Amino acid sequence: MAQAATDISTLETLAGGSLAKKAAIVVGGSLFLAVLSQIAVPFFPVAMTLQTLGVMLIGVTFGFRLATATVVLYILEAAAGLPVLTGFANLAELIAKPYTAGYLAGFVVAAAFMGFMADRGVTRSWFGMIATLLVGEVIIFALGVAFLGYLIGFDAALAGGLYPFLLGDALKLVLAALIAKGVLKGATRFAQL
Repeated sequence: MAQAATDISTLETLAGGSLAKKAAIVVGGSLFLAVLSQIAVPFFPVAMTLQTLGVMLIGVTFGFRLATATVVLYILEAAAGLPVLTGFANLAELIAKPYTAGYLAGFVVAAAFMGFMADRGVTRSWFGMIATLLVGEVIIFALGVAFLGYLIGFDAALAGGLYPFLLGDALKLVLAALIAKGVLKGATRFAQL
C-alpha cells in the first residue's frame, strides 16, 4: 500500500476501490469542464475557450474509466438541458447548429485515449505527457474537422475549424502538461498523509 501511495499515475489510483470517491471525481470533473467551457480566451481571432484544456487535464489525470465517464457525463448533462456547453448552450441548442458535434465526440475519444495512456504510466515522463496530450488534440481535431467538413466542405472546415485554433491549443497543451504534473504530484503527497 505504501508503494501505491508514492506511485500515483491517475486520480483513479488515489480513489482506490471507493465508489464514492470515484463518483465525486467524475461529477467534480464534469462541473470543472462546464466552467472551463465558459471561460473565453482573449487575443485570438476566433472564439476560444478553455474547454479543450479541461478535456486534456481530465484525460491525463483521471485515468481511462474516470476520464471517459466524466466527459460522457458532461455531454449527458448537456443532453438533459443543462447549459454546460460553450456559451451556456445545451445539446438541444447544439443540434440546431451541429458544427461542434464532431468535436464533442472527439472529446470522449481523446479523454479515453489519454486516460488509457495515463493508466499505463506513459504520462509519468514529460515526453510521454506531451506526446499523449498531442495525440489527444489530434483526435479532437480529426473528429471535429471531419464532421465539420462533411457539413461545410473540407477546405472550409480546415480554415474555420482547425487553423485558427492551432496556436491557442498548442499553448493549452503546454499548460495542461504543467498543471497535470502538479495535480498528480499533489495527489501523491495527499495520499501519503
